[in-house]
Amino acid sequence: MNIYDVSKKAGVSIATVSRVLNGNQNVSDKTKNKVLTVMEELGYTPNVFARGLGLNTMHTIGIMCSDSSDTFLANAVYYIEQALRKNGYEAFLCCTGYELENKKKYLRLLLSKRVDAVIMVGSQYLESAKQDNEYIIAAANKLPVMMINGYLSHPNIYCTLCDDYQAVFDAVCRLAGHGRKRFLFLYRFDSSSSRNKRKGFCDGLEHAGLSLSEDSVRLCSEGIPETRDFLLSLFEKGCSYDAILTAEDSLAVAAVKFAGAAGIRIPEELEIVGYNNSLLCMCTEPELSTLDNHVETLSITTVNTLMRILQGADVPNKTTISNDFIVRGTAY
Repeated sequence: MNIYDVSKKAGVSIATVSRVLNGNQNVSDKTKNKVLTVMEELGYTPNVFARGLGLNTMHTIGIMCSDSSDTFLANAVYYIEQALRKNGYEAFLCCTGYELENKKKYLRLLLSKRVDAVIMVGSQYLESAKQDNEYIIAAANKLPVMMINGYLSHPNIYCTLCDDYQAVFDAVCRLAGHGRKRFLFLYRFDSSSSRNKRKGFCDGLEHAGLSLSEDSVRLCSEGIPETRDFLLSLFEKGCSYDAILTAEDSLAVAAVKFAGAAGIRIPEELEIVGYNNSLLCMCTEPELSTLDNHVETLSITTVNTLMRILQGADVPNKTTISNDFIVRGTAY
């Protein structure tokens, strides 16, 4: 089934069918409805790529996500796709993993699909080495690139992010105000977001007049059971903490499990604060206190900014959203 069949059955020219598909206003309502009725009867679905050739737009946005099993990233992709659909756009989703070469490969793939823009979800796309971000800059010379939770200063790159540094800094000061003195910070990746959180943690300790030791910051790249066991091993070696902050909620869940196994009372003896305010917060006993980075707001703001860009409006290259401290059962 193709455009010629629609043209023949509707009794109109191919050009008229094309105008209907392209939303051209120079078609009467009567003719438009006739063509649309025939398309429905024939089950004709226009080829989006062919339409894009004529419209100079695919009405399709590329989304890059490193790991769709990650709760924050999965939620962000969901909200982005919903917002794009409301604005008449479809999405190509690429789960790239964390290797730089795979990120480059999938970005090239999206460019070959002639998408109208690319949304990079998560701070893992901002590399610490400046030259490793050149592929993003090269793409931005061709189309808008949106970054969620990462900031790269270059024309046609637009960033929406939470103030990770300030959120963790304030949380440290809050817990220090409760009399906590032995702090631990756990993180999974060496991403730009994690680096900002670590700096907020270290500066918060300094501001509170507390010392930072080599045992105060730990990389935990494994899952919840492994992180729990790692904390137990530290405990057995004499490492004692009365406050644990984490770069994401799954690490905080592991900390709750550790405390249960070690017989440590939460929050009386140990306060625990996660990050992201994910569904995992409701899956522990006590329920997890956390820092909410408002994934829905981040995602919808990104799409709204993109729609304004595609309409030719001037928008800021950086939009920052504040976090909230969500008090539940693991911290006051």
